[in-house]
Amino acid sequence: MNRFFEFFEFSWFGPLIEVGSSYAEQIDGLILMVLIIVGVWFLAAEYIFLHFILKFRAKPGRRGEYIDGKNKRHKRWITIPHLCVLVFDILIIVVSFRVWHDIKMDLPDDPDGVVRVIGQQWAWTFQHPGADGELDSPDDIFTVDELHVENNKTYHFELQSTDVLHSFSVPVWRIKQDAIPGRSIMGWFEPTKTGRFDVQCAEICGFGHGVMAAEVMVEDAETHAAWVAANTPVAAASAPGGATPASQ
Repeated sequence: MNRFFEFFEFSWFGPLIEVGSSYAEQIDGLILMVLIIVGVWFLAAEYIFLHFILKFRAKPGRRGEYIDGKNKRHKRWITIPHLCVLVFDILIIVVSFRVWHDIKMDLPDDPDGVVRVIGQQWAWTFQHPGADGELDSPDDIFTVDELHVENNKTYHFELQSTDVLHSFSVPVWRIKQDAIPGRSIMGWFEPTKTGRFDVQCAEICGFGHGVMAAEVMVEDAETHAAWVAANTPVAAASAPGGATPASQ
């Protein structure tokens, strides 16, 4: 059974869209599975439809026949495809639930870091832990429209909105999570590719929605450590023990 699920975790869309997170391949595989199933059924239905149109078209000397659908030989054309569709529906539900559980419900324990993502009209604010590695401490690093994370590290993120409904979307990670005012929504990601990638708002949030873009910088360990050291608030970095409330 595990091998069956692994088939749908292959990066089929890698040549088209970069794969940059640990679970991006699962989402790509699920999309591919639905595409194959729906595509095959569409082609089969159209073929049979056109075949019947041509086979039973009007011809001179042939009278039309009334079919009431009670003949078992006729009913097979409905019952068999119906049962097959139900089987494939169950398959899609099972694979979808597995992907949903792994990404949305089963957050990894003991993440390497926690970041806070705050959406507002029309920008993203990112709160990073400073040198102490703890969020909501005096050495936290705040940036606007620029998220910095370390490659191959597991992160939890707290998603919030200060005004209206937004949607935090990072296509290369296959993340799309709504930010709802008054709620703090937890999620996670593990970057697997270094580089500079797009962050976007995927929910219409007002006049400036189209310009609500940001970037995520996925860095190696050395580069990320240097960025944290360079951007830690001066008061926090110079205080005994690493931080004081003066940096707030």
